[in-house]
Amino acid sequence: MSSAASAGSRERPRLGAVLLLAVGVVVATLLAAVHVTQGSSGVGLPELVGLITGTGGDDQSAAIFLASRMPRLAAGVVVGIALGVAGLILQSVSRNVLASPDTLAVNAGSYLSVVVVAAFGISLPVIGGGAVAFIGGLAAAGLVLALSASGSRGATGGSGGSGGTVRLVLAGSAIALALTALTTMLLLLFPERTTGLYAWSQGTLAQTGIGPAAQLAPVVGVAVAALFVLARQFDLVALGDDTATVLGVDVRRTRLVGVVIAVLLSASAVALVGPIGFVGLAAPAIVRLIAVRVPGMQRHVLLIPAAALMGVIVVLGADVLLRLAFGGEAAVEVPTGVVTTIFGAVFLIALALRSRATSEAASGFVIGTGLSRRGRAFVIAGAAVLLVILAFVSLLLGDAKLLGGDVLNWATGQAGPLVEFVMNTRAPRVAAAILAGAALAVAGTVVQAVSRNPLAEPAILGVTGGAGVGAVLVITFWPLASFVAVTTGGLVGAAAAALIVFGLSLRGGLATSRLILVGLGVSAAASAMVAMLIIATDPYNAAKALTWLSGSTYGRTFPQLIPLVVVLAVALPLLVATRRELDLLAFDDDTPRVLGVRLGNARLGLLAIAVALTATAVSAVGVIGFVGLVAPHAARALVGARHALVLPLAALLGALLVTVADTIGRTVIAPGQLPAGLVTAVVGAPYFVWLLWRSRRTA
Repeated sequence: MSSAASAGSRERPRLGAVLLLAVGVVVATLLAAVHVTQGSSGVGLPELVGLITGTGGDDQSAAIFLASRMPRLAAGVVVGIALGVAGLILQSVSRNVLASPDTLAVNAGSYLSVVVVAAFGISLPVIGGGAVAFIGGLAAAGLVLALSASGSRGATGGSGGSGGTVRLVLAGSAIALALTALTTMLLLLFPERTTGLYAWSQGTLAQTGIGPAAQLAPVVGVAVAALFVLARQFDLVALGDDTATVLGVDVRRTRLVGVVIAVLLSASAVALVGPIGFVGLAAPAIVRLIAVRVPGMQRHVLLIPAAALMGVIVVLGADVLLRLAFGGEAAVEVPTGVVTTIFGAVFLIALALRSRATSEAASGFVIGTGLSRRGRAFVIAGAAVLLVILAFVSLLLGDAKLLGGDVLNWATGQAGPLVEFVMNTRAPRVAAAILAGAALAVAGTVVQAVSRNPLAEPAILGVTGGAGVGAVLVITFWPLASFVAVTTGGLVGAAAAALIVFGLSLRGGLATSRLILVGLGVSAAASAMVAMLIIATDPYNAAKALTWLSGSTYGRTFPQLIPLVVVLAVALPLLVATRRELDLLAFDDDTPRVLGVRLGNARLGLLAIAVALTATAVSAVGVIGFVGLVAPHAARALVGARHALVLPLAALLGALLVTVADTIGRTVIAPGQLPAGLVTAVVGAPYFVWLLWRSRRTA
């Protein structure tokens, strides 16, 4: 009797899991049926039914279904399966619910490798493109996983050697930022060879035939089948490294194989439709949330097909919603990846709000204790002198070379017309680089202190993305808009993003983990909105907004810099007055409370200053990354943790970095120019990689 009851109890969980999978199949089938009836032509459900039953339809209707509708549907199914399963496996091997092809920079690495091939004029078949994307994605994922690991071994529970959620997401986001900067540089340098790749970068299901999906479907099928073979090993790895090892699992090899297969699946999706954002995050995370409530569902032999079905549901559902919202013809221009990214960003924010609010300890916050007192004074004075020298040199260099005497003559009003013209355009650019660099560096210093994380930067607050949305809205719908209008749009967008992030993060007192994850979600949604604006209005002239989004001092005038000067003049004295609070907040939560500091109010006020600095800097020169990340950490490494010294040195180092980047950008390919933001990303990325590696070893 007891054995029969036991058998029945085992059957019930299996029955529940099977029923859940059956529901997924039904939902995916219904979405596919709706999807195949949508399009820019008038062919719909009656014609489809007529073709299937043989009672109606004509050759033209059949051609539309076979040449357009079915290839798009096939691509959605293949990509949904690939990304859903890839995200599931990446989450399993890292034991981190936020691991995905997006947060591990797999999509960014794959996209960069494809653009590199296109920029050099190499044409590859879809399988060859998949191989190239696989190499780039695997390199990016390996780098992020290596840099985000804490360096500990043999952990039995939690991370098992992997870094925390915030560390993983920050590492992946920063590496993705650097890779995206390199990609954007190639798009701007080789516009003829890379035409259309910006729209493709957002993930579009539009296909020219069934061939590409048919070629990559077997690759995806074999990869998924291989994961089924390893399903038991993934179950045991989820129990912890020690437990899995005792039960005979080679944990390192299992993780390596899992990552390689997951990257292969992601690369196949990128090669077929481009990087479709956040499907690999949302689909498996939804499955795991459901599986918790279904007994027996948490085994990978069931999670893998469930994640595949959920991936198909998310991709096809996003494409169906896109066509319902924009209509069949307009939806052809707007990539499906824009919708999935916005959905994924909302899901990321929801996960952040559900998670327990924590603030990470300051362990490893400062790498090195800084120089001696005399050395610190010398470094700050030396940085100031070096900035003056570099600013002067920057005035001399460009598409037209000047001499020192020309600059002095211009300053005294005795220069000729040519020198006058060059200096009137070049001097404001140098001033803009100095001011914007200082503002971003100071903002980064504040963000890192408040979040107690040296890997954080102003972009994580969503302010940069919000400013981008506001500015691109103005550029898109008012092409002849003045700089004041673009700046106003950027400021309004930044303020709106900051209000959203702070409003959602207030519960729990602006805790570090929640603030960072919500900010990253808002940034992702903002990036998707910017892409949709560019692609939907003028997909083949993306350079107009890409240049601004890449950070450029081109065309600046002194009056345009007045808002930035005013904000700096107000913010710096306020931060100097609150340097004690910054020191305490960077230490831990308990010490400030004991000393009478109200954590919520202090964090909100300091972050508001950081938002104002970032918004005005972005509105003045566009989006410049890595300055708010690199400059504050370099300052702390030189002068220690006291913000009375860190703030001025960080401002000087930020100004130096942007000035050098701007000078390089307008001289190396003169008369052509590279935006300063791209150069800072290329310069800052190696330093950030070193920073992550050092903090990994000392964590």
